[in-house]
Amino acid sequence: MEAKATHKYIGTSPRKMRLVVDMIRGESVDKAIELLHFSPKHAARDAEKTLRSAVSNLFNKDEENKHDVSELVIKEAYVNQGPTLKRLLPAPMGRAYRVRKRSNHLTIVVSTKS
Repeated sequence: MEAKATHKYIGTSPRKMRLVVDMIRGESVDKAIELLHFSPKHAARDAEKTLRSAVSNLFNKDEENKHDVSELVIKEAYVNQGPTLKRLLPAPMGRAYRVRKRSNHLTIVVSTKS
């Protein structure tokens, strides 16, 4: 049994989010939650929120079977690039520099170990 959770339009760059997601890919859910909760990276908050949502989706999807959190594993975790906001920053001599504020979409799939 597996369940998926997606968090879209996260306000960090995909490169920074991939650093966090690479830590938890393939890990058990209880170990991944522990890693994300104590990680100093700002992107870990959104990843932990999405992981908890995926676990909750699995429990709601399969209510007749009682799953233990220690028996769940992260099957897939990937980050896709979201839309980029383009802004202008004043520069010397009347010029302007373009600032690209990137966003990302995070998807986590959780399944049982069997």
